[in-house]
Amino acid sequence: MGELLVLHPKNPQLQFLKKAADALRAGEIIVYPTDSCYALGCALGDKDAMARLAKIREVDKHHHFTLVCRDLSEIAKYAKVSNSQYRLLKAATPGAYTFILEATREVPKRLMHEKRRTIGIRVPDHPIPRLLLQALGEPLMSSTLLLPGEPYPLTDAEEIFERIGREVAYVLDGGNCGLEPTTIVDLSGDAPVLIRQGKGDLALLGL
Repeated sequence: MGELLVLHPKNPQLQFLKKAADALRAGEIIVYPTDSCYALGCALGDKDAMARLAKIREVDKHHHFTLVCRDLSEIAKYAKVSNSQYRLLKAATPGAYTFILEATREVPKRLMHEKRRTIGIRVPDHPIPRLLLQALGEPLMSSTLLLPGEPYPLTDAEEIFERIGREVAYVLDGGNCGLEPTTIVDLSGDAPVLIRQGKGDLALLGL
């Protein structure tokens, strides 16, 4: 059985984030809040944890996971970023956006789009994932916490714990963070393409 950790949404307790980071390194799955919805996360290189996360979501191998990064410099390690793309990313991060970019060789093949070799990348504007990523020291492999058969992501951490507490190490309770998912923009082509309109403001992207 996992554990529900109640964190201050603006000044989260660092000892709780360290416990979560240690669990991720040990191959566990966690639930954490973001600036759009709650999400499931596991370590980047952990194939087994990724399979268990996919089982919770009931998604297949074609599901696109997102790399949640600390900042722009970390994005550049895992995605190829041109000068024009960098300017756009700088204007919109951190924020409620997911960007589709061409992946570098640092990204495990199982995380890429099978044909296009792209990866979804995001830098959330929320203290809990930001400090969690600092404690972890690498990106988090992540997926929105949308359970099978549910039309919307869950927003109450206690309900999340009741539903899937046996399948994760920790549920990080940062309060209600909303139902609206990220705005997804494909930057892998010649011009930005809007894939999904979500919480992120399109005006920042010039779209």
